[in-house]
Amino acid sequence: MPTAYVLINCDLGSEEDIIRDLKKLPEAVEVSGVYGVYDIIAKIRSDSMDKLRETITWHVRKIDKVRSTLTMIVIEGQGEKKK
Repeated sequence: MPTAYVLINCDLGSEEDIIRDLKKLPEAVEVSGVYGVYDIIAKIRSDSMDKLRETITWHVRKIDKVRSTLTMIVIEGQGEKKK
C-alpha cells in the first residue's frame, strides 16, 4: 500500500489546528508534533500512488498556515520483516 511520511513546517502557534485538520483525513494514519527543523510529521497511506499524491498535494499542502512540506515516499517491500 503506497505510504509517505510528510514533514510539515507551519506558522508559529498553528500546530494544534493543523494536527487536528490532518487527523480528519482518512489517509492520515499517524500525526505527531515533533521538535527540530520541522513542526509536524504525518504518515499518509492510500490505495494507489495517484491517490497518495492527490491527498498530499490537494489536502495536506492546502491546509491553512502550512508553510512548507517535505514528502518521503516509502519504497514498498524494502525493510519489511520476512514472514
